[in-house]
Amino acid sequence: MALYEAVIGLEVHAQLRTRSKLFCSCSTAFGAAPNTNVCEVCSGMPGVLPVPNARAVEYAARMGMAVNCTVNPVSVFARKNYFYPDLPKGYQISQFETPICEHGHLDITVNGQTRRVGITRIHMEDDAGKNIHSAGDNASYVDLNRSGVPLIEIVSEPDMRSAEEAVAYLKALHAIVVYLGVCDGNMEEGSFRCDANVSIRPKGQQEFGTRAELKNLNSFRNVQRAIEYEIARQQDVLEDGDAVVQETRLYDAVKNVTVSMRGKEEAHDYRYFPDPDLMPVRIAEDDLARWRADLPELPQARRARFLEQHGLSDQDADVLTADKALADFFEAATAACGQPKKVANLMQGALLRELNQRAVAVDAIAMRPEALGELVRIVEAGLISAKIANDIFGELVETGAMPEAFVKERGLVQISDTSAIETAVDEAIAENPAEVEAYKGGKTKLISFFMGQIMRKTKGKANPALVTELLQKKLG
Repeated sequence: MALYEAVIGLEVHAQLRTRSKLFCSCSTAFGAAPNTNVCEVCSGMPGVLPVPNARAVEYAARMGMAVNCTVNPVSVFARKNYFYPDLPKGYQISQFETPICEHGHLDITVNGQTRRVGITRIHMEDDAGKNIHSAGDNASYVDLNRSGVPLIEIVSEPDMRSAEEAVAYLKALHAIVVYLGVCDGNMEEGSFRCDANVSIRPKGQQEFGTRAELKNLNSFRNVQRAIEYEIARQQDVLEDGDAVVQETRLYDAVKNVTVSMRGKEEAHDYRYFPDPDLMPVRIAEDDLARWRADLPELPQARRARFLEQHGLSDQDADVLTADKALADFFEAATAACGQPKKVANLMQGALLRELNQRAVAVDAIAMRPEALGELVRIVEAGLISAKIANDIFGELVETGAMPEAFVKERGLVQISDTSAIETAVDEAIAENPAEVEAYKGGKTKLISFFMGQIMRKTKGKANPALVTELLQKKLG
């Protein structure tokens, strides 16, 4: 059986976070009633003149800078001609021969190995509308709210060799667009989406195999599953002695399969030509210099700083910097208590648990980072135990209460009075003579049994360090 390797390239579409569309003043807000954010320009009426959105140009250039691209001071909008019901102009305004950004790269790390993924180009284009198919009405409808929304398409080189690498690259891009503020990154709403070009070839062969383009990849998990399935499917085809067909395939997340959508024996002839209604986009050198100077600290740089400045583990730094809001929360909480490792542990444990249970992002909860920092501080000071902190964490997330006032109001302050704890220790020892004998006989793990008894008697408020000290002293 031949050994194969995958060859993967991604085409990523990111919706630019502008208030208005690419060539008109209509709103880009998601969720409006169908066909309410529409005008003569984005509905393709004859005789209208598009006007480029300067902020969209800036955002596209900033993204190019962030991924090491050359930003072209002059770029050209072109017409990409094809017919589809959700494309009222009969063409999409895109960029072809002269895109805004070219020849970049992004480094990713998978299983401890770093790979450089080339970025062929980043170009601007306007989005199409949306077809809505109603089985109940036995009819199809077109919503043009999305028509004309500004996009950038980020086209990679076919440099990835596994589904894991593709997901790592996609997550890295996602983090960058969110850090820059050029895209909200919402995959469910379609503002960050990708298509994957997948082929396989015998290991050692330089020539590429026949590729399939995968559509409908709306989550990181689905990207990985779809690519893994497609690699296995193509391998089965070749091992059966058949040839892989160049085609576009749709991913079915429910069945975890890709199914043929349409053949693609030859590249589409979109008959690109420069849009006669749009002048070339010219960016002044002063603007390029200012945008470059204003770039924020990006995820890879922030990860390196977290490792050096805060002494975090690789895993902690990876998790906390993958999401800008989470990284900001961490830094603010650390500033409030000066305990970065304790903050990281609490965020990766209790906080992520609460976020996952609620299916929300960290900036959607009532708890502020200063509250988490205060929680770390009062645990370190011995005001409450780590167990109490864990028990009340859900309420703190829900209410946004400051922990010190909360525990004092609820009577949860840790008992550190030696005499009170000693009474509970004496009672536990007197009530469990068999366990005392077993402990003295060498079963020292029973210390946890006694700890549990004492915590029940004190309702979890006894200082664990004092309890352990007294138990060891009294049990001998």
